[in-house]
Amino acid sequence: MDASVIPTAPVDSDAVTVARPARQTTPVVFASPHSGRRYPDEFVAASRLDPLGLRRSEDSFVDELYAGAPDFGAPLLAATFPRAWCDANREPWELDPSMFADELPKWVNATSPRVAAGLGTIARIVASGETIYRYKLRFSDAEYRVAAYWQPFHDMLGALIGATVAQFGTCLLIDCHSMPSPVPAGSARNAFKQADFVLGDAHGTACDPRVTRFVERALTDLGFTVRRNDPYAGGFITRHYGRPRDRVHVLQIELARDLYMDEARIERLPRFASVQQDITTLIGALAREADGLTGG
Repeated sequence: MDASVIPTAPVDSDAVTVARPARQTTPVVFASPHSGRRYPDEFVAASRLDPLGLRRSEDSFVDELYAGAPDFGAPLLAATFPRAWCDANREPWELDPSMFADELPKWVNATSPRVAAGLGTIARIVASGETIYRYKLRFSDAEYRVAAYWQPFHDMLGALIGATVAQFGTCLLIDCHSMPSPVPAGSARNAFKQADFVLGDAHGTACDPRVTRFVERALTDLGFTVRRNDPYAGGFITRHYGRPRDRVHVLQIELARDLYMDEARIERLPRFASVQQDITTLIGALAREADGLTGG
């Protein structure tokens, strides 16, 4: 499987959903690779964790926060599968050999920092650090997940990017994520000075700097605190697809989960609707200004 090739046609799959506008009127595409919550029964049965524990890696409800995108002429792609099952924001073959009963092929990337952290394409742990599996997997398990889940997501993402460039001459992909709070239970959030949003543009290489500045200013005007590239500069999607010289720009947006959800119960907070409205305001601003920001 060659992850360097952007396909021209999507694969029909229930691994993804695409909320499309009646007509795309802006060169912006939104993607939520980590908000999927369809957990295969065999995955739950094989896990040491209960269903709530398995959900610790989710960017829960992020697809809902960005659901207004089609109203502004932009498509929204979302994975339906959970990150703990298969991570679409990794190379296809970032695998930990210690997780598998059989020997992995030599071409597998077994030494990346993500693999070392337990968060490869097939994760060893959930984001909160607990081990997922009761027993070792087979390499055939990874092959199945990459083919049936990772690949359809990237087929569709590549198709959306390609169609947008063909129509508008440029594409701005917003890679939508949420970040866990580092605050210990019972502590005041502000004491840790965590930003509300972190913008990742791979340190200025994945998109035109005007895009990052525009989003930073828009979010600040909405009353949020914003940081760039620290601690999240962008994952595989940002770095792989972000090619400003080819008029494809990618900006990763990380939103602090404690602004909109109860992280322990994985439930929406009462202020969810307010945060959703602020993000809808941002979507509208990007849809209006994207051509100018990307040189379209």
